[in-house]
Amino acid sequence: MTLGHSMQRELLLIREMIDAATRIREVVGDLDADSLRADTLRLDSVLWNFTVLGEAASQIPDEVKERHPSVGWAQPTRLRNRIVRGYWSADVDILHAAAARDLPKLIDQLSAVLATYETGCGF
Repeated sequence: MTLGHSMQRELLLIREMIDAATRIREVVGDLDADSLRADTLRLDSVLWNFTVLGEAASQIPDEVKERHPSVGWAQPTRLRNRIVRGYWSADVDILHAAAARDLPKLIDQLSAVLATYETGCGF
């Protein structure tokens, strides 16, 4: 089965979300929030990857989101908006909690969605 341009773009966005979330998890590692706050290079990487994650999530078409309602599509977009609009000066506690608590589940959910599309079952 050949994927249309729209579906190829959706798959690219989902992969981008998985990659960004995985990078955040790798960068945060075992650091606590205070250690992350003190390490500006790691913090910059986390901020950038949350921005990428949220931007990709915001571009996922509503039809895909509706087909996979168990995926936490909205949270990455909300975090991205707060980061880029400067609503806070990088609330590291929230970012750290999201990285530790929410991203493992999101990565699993996105990987499952990706697998359904790659096998042709997600259409």
